[in-house]
Amino acid sequence: MGRLVPAVTRALDILELFLEGDGTLSAPEITRRLQLPRTTVHELVTTLAARNFLAPLPEQPTRYRLGVRAYQLGSRYAEQMDLASEGQSVARAVAEECEETVHVAVLEGLDVIYIAKADSTRTVRMVSAAGRRLPAHCTAVGKMLLASLPPDELEGRLAEAGPLRAMTPYSLAEPEALRGALREAAERGVAVEWQESNRDVGCVAAPVRDAAGRVVAALSVSVPVVRFARERRVELEALVRRGAGELSERLGHTRRERRM
Repeated sequence: MGRLVPAVTRALDILELFLEGDGTLSAPEITRRLQLPRTTVHELVTTLAARNFLAPLPEQPTRYRLGVRAYQLGSRYAEQMDLASEGQSVARAVAEECEETVHVAVLEGLDVIYIAKADSTRTVRMVSAAGRRLPAHCTAVGKMLLASLPPDELEGRLAEAGPLRAMTPYSLAEPEALRGALREAAERGVAVEWQESNRDVGCVAAPVRDAAGRVVAALSVSVPVVRFARERRVELEALVRRGAGELSERLGHTRRERRM
């Protein structure tokens, strides 16, 4: 584990004080309760207020409450918790229907993180775990999520990441090949992976949207290549579209709004 940064720890200690009582505090009260130097508290409170994590009370400008940025972080956390729990429920239903492994994943930088998973009941199946992180360009869920980004944001992330890592000989490690696959995924509303993260696995994925219509996740079905014939792939593409649509609706999205 890395070293804790004292200034960050103190700033978080200040924010956590606002979880108690009536949710308002003055700088002297913070100083007294945390036993910190007055100058340190003043600097930290000023910084937190400047970044909108704290806000002065309109009628008492020397007292503070949590600011809008704290609310936004809490709201995002709540959204993710809903996404994870609802995603697990939908993943389980899809897995029961197709008897294959189903994932729900979100995008972080140029990686995907699996936040929900339902296992296949078959003997030969994909083995993975919720919480696993993989390069987005090597997965169907990742390509679906990358395809949903605005072009300038996608190019910025690719430029910042540098050379793409290949997980297998089939990985799309060349940017132009990846861009072509992303254009196809955006046009079709479904992404396909063939042995790109695991030489024994194929995968299809569709986008999951929130109430505002934003793509916030992708749902996929992963299949051993021995069971990934063309007809089966077509069936699974229809299934992931339905599953992603169901999860989107649980998050408040409506069918008439659904678009790439």
